[in-house]
Amino acid sequence: MGQLLLPLFSTDTRMITPTLGIREIDGTVYYLHSGVPIFSHEAGDLNKFRYITSNLILQGLCSNQDIAGTFHVSLDSVRRWKDKLYQEGDRAFFNDQTRHGRSHKLLPNVLERIQLKLDQGQSAYSIAKGEGISEGSIRYAISIGRLKKNIIQR
Repeated sequence: MGQLLLPLFSTDTRMITPTLGIREIDGTVYYLHSGVPIFSHEAGDLNKFRYITSNLILQGLCSNQDIAGTFHVSLDSVRRWKDKLYQEGDRAFFNDQTRHGRSHKLLPNVLERIQLKLDQGQSAYSIAKGEGISEGSIRYAISIGRLKKNIIQR
């Protein structure tokens, strides 16, 4: 019996494997298997890119090297993403609690408490001890302007 589904791809499709390709249309990236879209995401969405490419590898549709070569990313990164998906599942890529570089301990209510203590003349060291955070966190928040250190003249 012959081939049941002939993979047809448009000329602007970038091939990952002979049956798996990728195509971008109007800012949306489509992953095609035998010419049929199986995944898609916005062009700038790195989390979905990492999730989808890891998923393709775990499904056996391509290898780590195929992804690394097609998208010009490091092989170590591809392995790390794949392992993350395998061990932690979808939530590893779509966690709502992403911090985006902000301290998870210096939340607005904590900053208010610390600012009150700074206003009273308490040292950064004693505040840090009391709040259970590092003195460096408080000093950094002062340096970037999230907290104001009041100088009390004696």
